[in-house]
Amino acid sequence: MSLIIPSVFGNMGLLDPFRSSSNDVVSSFANTQVDWKETPESHVFKADLPGLKKEEVKVEVEDGQVLQISGERSIEKEDKNDTWHRVERGRGKFLRRFRLPENAKLDEVKASLENGVLTVTVPKLPEKKPEVKSVEITG
Repeated sequence: MSLIIPSVFGNMGLLDPFRSSSNDVVSSFANTQVDWKETPESHVFKADLPGLKKEEVKVEVEDGQVLQISGERSIEKEDKNDTWHRVERGRGKFLRRFRLPENAKLDEVKASLENGVLTVTVPKLPEKKPEVKSVEITG
């Protein structure tokens, strides 16, 4: 007598940790998360982009005060003799857009990529203080 246990994976069969399929592609890179903090002097955006070169990342300021950060991590080149067992590192395109406040100095935006962290600094315009005019009192 033999016991037949249905697969909990449906038609997929058993999961083999040494076998990869196109369904195993991790797209976490496409969901790049960005931190945005405001200091008294500027707005600072930080994004983790491990393994990317500065040539693979674009930082743009569009009309309408929109900061756009985009890039792409490509699939590693394959050699005909290579056998892939697992593909887990995120890859793909990403695009993040942020509407900047009116006090942003758009002509002074700076960006740097260091140790896989992109930092975009958007300086702020100085606060306009209301002009106070003294009025002489007569009488």
